Amino acid sequence: MADTDVTGISIQPSLGDDLGSLHAKAMTILRRIRDGALDPDTGQKRGPTFPISKAAALVGRTASAIREAERDGRLPSRGRTNSGHRVQYSLEELDHMRSVFGTRPWRSPDDVPAVISVSNFKGGVGKSTLALHLSQHFAIRGYRVLLVDCDSQASTTMMFGYRPDIDLTEDDTLYGHFHDPELLGLRSIIRKTHFHGLDLIPANLKLYNLEYEIAGYLAQNQSFDIIDTISSALETVIEDYDIVIMDPPPALGMVSMAVMQAANAMVIPVPPSVMDFSSTVSFIDMARTTMAQLEKLGGRARPAYNFVKLVGSRVDEGKSMHRELLTMMRHVFGGAMLGGVMRTSAEIDNASSRMKTVFELEKPVTSHEVHTRCVRHLTDVCGDVEAEVLQTWASRAGEARL
Repeated sequence: MADTDVTGISIQPSLGDDLGSLHAKAMTILRRIRDGALDPDTGQKRGPTFPISKAAALVGRTASAIREAERDGRLPSRGRTNSGHRVQYSLEELDHMRSVFGTRPWRSPDDVPAVISVSNFKGGVGKSTLALHLSQHFAIRGYRVLLVDCDSQASTTMMFGYRPDIDLTEDDTLYGHFHDPELLGLRSIIRKTHFHGLDLIPANLKLYNLEYEIAGYLAQNQSFDIIDTISSALETVIEDYDIVIMDPPPALGMVSMAVMQAANAMVIPVPPSVMDFSSTVSFIDMARTTMAQLEKLGGRARPAYNFVKLVGSRVDEGKSMHRELLTMMRHVFGGAMLGGVMRTSAEIDNASSRMKTVFELEKPVTSHEVHTRCVRHLTDVCGDVEAEVLQTWASRAGEARL
């Protein structure tokens, strides 16, 4: 029903008012979801914990060795819960264990950090899901990880408990660094997360403006140096990390090109459907020709990737077409395809609805069987990528996959 002004004249709500109302209601829902993901005692997201058997496997020692170290004082003694169970171990405590046992998996200073772009210019292929689980997998395994959200939709940032366009300003993202790299510096926008060992460069909607501003800079200055901005920025902090995971926009625009220029490895998620596969083929060709054009016009060498891998994503083995296309992809791409695949799972959707990843769930949302299967599939994919990274480090090359 229309409102009236002081003169009694009918006023129809404008489209802007309708959109504003929808936005306010949507933000209320997001706030409720976000609040439900926070620890009620601390108001922060809480990292995962692990029983002694899992902690031992992650640390690379036996449960008996951990108990012995606790008895002789090398590790703090362990308390018990009200029910009498041993208190579980946090990621920070696992990191301390690794330092005591000498099992940290950090790269040698002579090894080049892995800078992995999880790329595809089609949305809905599982790009951010893979980037999130990859970064958390590496952190759980004890690596020092930086996750860079380069997508203005900021879904990755939101999973760390932020409301991107409320809790963050433009100076908290790469947008601010692009505008004033000398004043801000990349280190000032890196944020610690609830995952020990995993840092974040967040994103918000303002980052979308970079697409136009980079294009405008190129047209005005006839210089392609700005494409190297992300690469140059990462060089100032890269020695603090073993792994950098970058989540670019689902489009082959200016920001995506800057991400590809900064990366030394690429993982391309592709669902086994005709439309998604066709789109991915176009992405690969456009990425190749775009990098070649930059090399020709900008006088710069195209990125030298240590590895480029495709991974089947959103795979539904109940669909015959998915099985057939996945078999065909493995036959055609051979070693360029990762062995593991990201299968569709209600557990991923249920975790996301709680603003969590599957690796963060304290207990199964669906069933123990579904949860265990989902974790195994995700861990297989992440383990495949980890194996590729280790092969690029001279100090770890040839190391058996744990």
